[in-house]
Amino acid sequence: MFKKTAWAFAILMILTFFYGLNARFAAPASAAGDGIGNSYSLLKEGDYVISAYDELMRNICEEEGHDWRLLSAIAYHESRFHSDRMSRRGARGVMQIMPSVGRQFGVPVELIADPENNIRLANQLLSSMEKTLAFPAGTPARDRISILLASYNSGLGHVRDARRLARFYGENPDSWEVVVRYLSLKALPEYYESELVQCGRFTGSGETEAYVADVLEHYYKYCRMAGR
Repeated sequence: MFKKTAWAFAILMILTFFYGLNARFAAPASAAGDGIGNSYSLLKEGDYVISAYDELMRNICEEEGHDWRLLSAIAYHESRFHSDRMSRRGARGVMQIMPSVGRQFGVPVELIADPENNIRLANQLLSSMEKTLAFPAGTPARDRISILLASYNSGLGHVRDARRLARFYGENPDSWEVVVRYLSLKALPEYYESELVQCGRFTGSGETEAYVADVLEHYYKYCRMAGR
């Protein structure tokens, strides 16, 4: 009897592991839209391509001028589409928005985890960062998106420092390969003590580089899965 029970349990664990790895990306039904006064509802299984937030992502990104598949890739990395997630640093919601970003755009801290507010804030933050970075016409899309993602992950200030250093040393500040190299050099005193550097030492370049690579991987996958 024990052997039969153990064998059944082993099969159940294998099936759970297999289907867990191959499950569709989806926000849990309890994550949002359940009696909290939202004007939207999560899509049901079969009605979405990427996550149960597809419709919300599409609508907000269309208004703000961003690719909803890129925002979905950020959301997957940040929270696995869980709107109730909060980091140790206080980042909240699907897009892991910091309270300071909420204040920047006039959204009270108690409302930033709401998915509609959260996704809109992420869009507004990306727009603000892109305007500040002021990429010249003709900047390759991959470089532009990578630098923008690095800013989302590590903070705009560190990325701007890296671009200033690149420009000073005669390199291309619009190349992600160049920018990430100077982000890593910001861990060294001969660079972070430069008068060009405004945000001080930075030791998270490896994490930022991995973040950019992971989000891009999911973004390109989502582009194959879903039309614009």
